[in-house]
Amino acid sequence: MATADLLVDLQDDLATDDASNTLGKLKLSPLDEKTWPAENDNDEDLKSDKECSPEIVEPPPNLKWDDPFYDIARRQIVEVAGDDNFGRKVIVFSACRMPPSHQLDHTKLLQYLKITLDKYVESDYSVVYFHYGLTGQNKPSFGWLLEAYREFDRKYKKNIKALYIVHPTKFIKAILVLFKPIISMKFGRKVLYMNHLGELEQFLKCDRMVIPPCVKRYDDTISASQKCVPPVQTKQLPHQQFGIGLQALRKKDPGNRTIPRVLEETVNYIKQHGLNKEGIFRRSANVCFVREVLDKYNNGVPVDYAVYGDVHLAAVMLKTFLRELPEPLLTYELYEQVVSFGGVPKNKQAETMAEMIQTLPADNYTVLQYLLIFLHMVADNSELNKMTPSNLALVFGPTLMWAKDAAISLSAINPINYFAQSLLLNYNEIFCQM
Repeated sequence: MATADLLVDLQDDLATDDASNTLGKLKLSPLDEKTWPAENDNDEDLKSDKECSPEIVEPPPNLKWDDPFYDIARRQIVEVAGDDNFGRKVIVFSACRMPPSHQLDHTKLLQYLKITLDKYVESDYSVVYFHYGLTGQNKPSFGWLLEAYREFDRKYKKNIKALYIVHPTKFIKAILVLFKPIISMKFGRKVLYMNHLGELEQFLKCDRMVIPPCVKRYDDTISASQKCVPPVQTKQLPHQQFGIGLQALRKKDPGNRTIPRVLEETVNYIKQHGLNKEGIFRRSANVCFVREVLDKYNNGVPVDYAVYGDVHLAAVMLKTFLRELPEPLLTYELYEQVVSFGGVPKNKQAETMAEMIQTLPADNYTVLQYLLIFLHMVADNSELNKMTPSNLALVFGPTLMWAKDAAISLSAINPINYFAQSLLLNYNEIFCQM
């Protein structure tokens, strides 16, 4: 691969939208001699990049100064943003948070990115790349980019379902053209351009993502210039199941059931067909089926999962139901206690969790207990399904708790996952104290 010929040395003018014209302005040279294409100062797409200084953020409160990746983690370049609309974990990379190249160890950045992804690559996942803020000062070398692509072998590429490039410029599109000879067609189909956040909203909840303020301001500017139409607020349907509070669901249910219909039906189906399914809760389902089933529930239409023949669909709908609740199942009130739970002495943790859960509203308490009983059954079959309490916590942590006024960050996700794992491991002791 090192001696392969690739298209290189993009000329200054990227003003055309025609990829074939852009290719015509490239020449061939060996891969290892490749450098970044030259930027055109007159290109409006690139001007916006140059106007954005690297964003400086406060180090996450849970980050220890002696962490081997402290200098990388404190900048919050890489974050985890819960799940997308199809039950896939979302990894966020923000170019605007990269400092000038001479201030950043790019080798460590690559290592940190791999360590972050290692926690999730066994599951289906998506990546969101905020391109705004990449400038001549903070962009890594082309050699580093090539090394990164080589480092991310099949283990990382197999389960990535989408790479969303937000606010793409002709410049970044040209870079992808350069990589086209070594990017598989299958991977290439996973790359999606999002011109503004409104387009991204179709795939995930932007309000629960770590979106840098300068990216939001830039999006406001281009949305106004492009006269983007804001999403229409849909009215609540008579039989709505998703996005409704637990108490409201119980009151509108003809049988006043304490366990919501979606939760009960998905759990029962997985009990029958998915307890031994390897990777249950880690795999996504057919996007069209997810939308179809969601519409059926919200319109009061019966759902028969056997018709679809995919137990992962039921698993995705269960996670989606929890994620769509107006307030997390563990409630906003417990957020700070959950995030700081790691500081509780081991011999006091079960007692502390019992006290915390006792403060939950009755509906939340009942649903949480029902869910944990079920997840215990899943974990008991971990030799076959590979879903240990630790793996289940990675999946369910962000669906049980998120922050009210801020998107969840990587520094908060780890403590939340730890709390979720502790709930599963200490379930019997916790509920025996109640």
